[in-house]
Amino acid sequence: MRILFVNAYFMPEMIAFSHLEKDLIEGLVSAGHEIEVICPKPTRSVSDEIYEQYKSIKSENLYDGKVHVRRFSAPREGKNSLVRAFRYFWCNFREYQIGKKYKSIDAVFAVSTPPTQGLLAGKLSKKLNCPFIYSLQDIFPDSLVTTGLAKEGSLIWKIGSWIERKTYGYAKRIIVISESCKRNLLNKGISEDKLSLISNWVDIEQIKPIPREENKLISEYGIDANKFLIVYAGNFGAAQGADIILKAAEKLSDRQGIQFIIFGGGAEYGAAVDYVEEHKLTNVMINPLLPQDRVSEVYSLGDVALITCKPGVGNSGMPSKTWNIMACNTPIIASFDTDSDMAKILEVSGAGRCIEAGNVDALVQEIVDANKRIIHKSTLRSYVRNHADRAQCVLEYVKIICNK
Repeated sequence: MRILFVNAYFMPEMIAFSHLEKDLIEGLVSAGHEIEVICPKPTRSVSDEIYEQYKSIKSENLYDGKVHVRRFSAPREGKNSLVRAFRYFWCNFREYQIGKKYKSIDAVFAVSTPPTQGLLAGKLSKKLNCPFIYSLQDIFPDSLVTTGLAKEGSLIWKIGSWIERKTYGYAKRIIVISESCKRNLLNKGISEDKLSLISNWVDIEQIKPIPREENKLISEYGIDANKFLIVYAGNFGAAQGADIILKAAEKLSDRQGIQFIIFGGGAEYGAAVDYVEEHKLTNVMINPLLPQDRVSEVYSLGDVALITCKPGVGNSGMPSKTWNIMACNTPIIASFDTDSDMAKILEVSGAGRCIEAGNVDALVQEIVDANKRIIHKSTLRSYVRNHADRAQCVLEYVKIICNK
């Protein structure tokens, strides 16, 4: 088969789905398929050196010529929402212009980042007369409402709802990542026959526990290995509600034995750094996100790892970092919606505790209780192996894309 990937971001850029897409591409190539990728030249979270390097690269052949990448120029992504919206529509316009000229495409694949990507891929699949497979990582426009960026019934919400309906209508199959996402679409009238539930996955052979005495981050960042270490790795943004971590750290600043280690990014990361400095939070070490190949070091570092969301956002998706943390046998404290799939998984697997999203005092108390307990890191890897193993999940994706 010849499969067209329509991407808003592609290697060396990194978004939440990037390492999963790499695994998926490798799975498709191993199964004997050929992949065409249309994407902009990299601008997101890349160095000036890489940005300059790709200015002159219009096409690439990867994986021994089985993956063909066609790149086009696009504005650099900024923080201004209007500029970002313009960039999205510009990329969609160019992707359609390029994509409609392809011949003999057997399927179109796209991920729901940004929200207009599915609509573009759906229209392109109709033009090319082939099925469209949609990986739904985030439900739009619901996410706008839960993050407070729009109100239900507003003009933006109505436009988002129209995009959502059209996208689902174009898709032959929609892959959702959690039971709550599936219920959301069923409640919107989407046929169950069109839906497939496949968890985001983890490569359990690569993500594994690293003993603290062997963890290079200890010496690299001058971390006191004798303290109770609390790790957070992820974005600071409208959906994550990660500012609660800084507020909890402030309340625990007099407890010398507790240390927060943060590896952050996102639109509000700069504000988080400023908060730590302004409030003189010596119990917080905050640094930029580390590359994917250091995930094992990051999550093995903590006595516990934190996962957060803004209240009401938890049922819109399932953070894939959950599986990475569990693969490192690290307990989790989740400041998350207590009726979410996250809460259920933590309870069933014994991976940790879920407390009410946005409740700073509850988070503080849970951290204090965890510090007092002698924590025996459970064997969580077996749960990950059974529910989110890379090989099995990729195989399920391949079967769906190839209509098997």
